[in-house]
Amino acid sequence: MLPFLEAVPLILKSFFLAFVNLQFLLLFLVVMALIALQYGRMERIREDFFGVKTGLARADILSATGFGLLGGLAGSFLAVFTGLTVSGELYYLWAVAVLLMLINMRFLCFAYAGGVLAFSHLLLGFPAINVPQILALVAVLHMVESFLILVSGHLGAVPAYIKGAGGKVVGGFTLQKFWPIPIIVLAVITGVTVEGGVEMPDWWPLIRPGIPGDPRNLTYLLLPVVAGLGYGDVAIARSPAEKSRLSSLCLGAYSLLLLVLAVLADQSRAVAVAAALFSPLGHEAVIFAGRALELKGKPLYVPPEKGVRVLDVIPDSPAWRLGLRPGDVVLAFDGQELSGSADFYSRLKEAFLPLTVDYRSQATGTPRRGVMLPPAPGRPWGIVTVPEAEEDRYVELFTTGPLGRWLLQGLRKFMS
Repeated sequence: MLPFLEAVPLILKSFFLAFVNLQFLLLFLVVMALIALQYGRMERIREDFFGVKTGLARADILSATGFGLLGGLAGSFLAVFTGLTVSGELYYLWAVAVLLMLINMRFLCFAYAGGVLAFSHLLLGFPAINVPQILALVAVLHMVESFLILVSGHLGAVPAYIKGAGGKVVGGFTLQKFWPIPIIVLAVITGVTVEGGVEMPDWWPLIRPGIPGDPRNLTYLLLPVVAGLGYGDVAIARSPAEKSRLSSLCLGAYSLLLLVLAVLADQSRAVAVAAALFSPLGHEAVIFAGRALELKGKPLYVPPEKGVRVLDVIPDSPAWRLGLRPGDVVLAFDGQELSGSADFYSRLKEAFLPLTVDYRSQATGTPRRGVMLPPAPGRPWGIVTVPEAEEDRYVELFTTGPLGRWLLQGLRKFMS
C-alpha cells in the first residue's frame, strides 16, 4: 500500500481532477440522471399524499450529490489503503446492474451484479474477471453505503400507507436514497493504458512506479470510477432516523463479512463460491430481516385513543411552522376536540382564519398549544394523518421493473 502521507494528497488531487476527464464526467452525469428520475418518482408519491407539489425533489438530488461526493472520497481512501485494484470488471458490473434494474429497481446495486458476475466466472469461466477484487469492491462500496445510510438515510423519507401484519394498513415511511459515488481505486498500467482498456491523458499526474513493498513490482494508476448506491427500506415500528441507524449497523456487518470472504476467496475456490453467493443473498437477507422487524413490530403511526395522529408534515408549511412533526397527536382546533381524520380534514377545509391547535408532542410527550396561520391561496396546510380505516391504496413493498413485469407475464402465460 502507499505510504499514508504520500497517498493523501494524491488521492485528493485525483478525486477532484477526475471531473475534468470527459469519459468520467459523462458516466457521472448518466448516473445523476438515473438518480434524478428516482427522486422525481418519489416527489410524485409525495404529491399524491399531500395533494400538492412539495418541491423537495431538487433538495433531495442536491443532498444526495453532496453526500455521494463525501462518501466517494471516504471510499477512495478505504479502497486505496486496502490495496483494491480494478480493471475491466467495471464495464461488466454496470451492464449487469442496469439489466437487473429493469427487473426491479432495488437491484441497481453492485451486490447483485457482483455476485452474478463472480458466480458466472466460477461456474462458466466467463467473463474474465478477478473474483476476489470485484467482491472486495462490492464490500468497500457497501461500507460507504453503510456510512451514508447512518448520516442521511432518514432524510427525505416518503410517507406511505403500508399493509402490515394481518393485512391491516398502517402509516409508515418508505426510505429510499440513491447516491452517485465517484471513487478512486488502484489500477494496473500496461504500457500507456490501464488494464481493462481505460486510457488516461498524458498530463495525468498520478502515474507512478510500483507500490513500495509490492512483490510484483507493478506500475499503478489512481483511477477514478463511478458507482451508484441505492438504499430502500420501510419504517413502521421505528422512526426513519431509528430505522436508518439499525440498517446502517446491519449493512456494515454484511460489508465486513463480505470483505473477509473476498480476501479469503483468493486462497480457496470453495470460499470464492461462498463469497459469490453471499454477495447477493446476504444483501437480500439484510433487506428481508429489516422489513420483517418492521412488519412484525408494534406500529408507531396508528390512530390514538383521542385526537388525530400526524404521519408527515411538509417543511415550511403552516403545520410545520406551528411545530407539528410526524407522530404528534392533534387533539383540538380552537378548543373543540377532534373526532377523527374526517373531522380533522373537514375543519381544515373550512378554516380561513388562524387556528388555535392543541397537540401532544411525540418527542417530548408533553401537551402543547400554538396558533397555525392559514396557508396562502392554493397552498395546503401541509399535513397528512395516519390511516384510520381500511384503505384501498397502499404501498407495494416489492415492485417490479419493465423487464420483471414482462418476465412475470410470460411465466403466467406458460403456467396457464
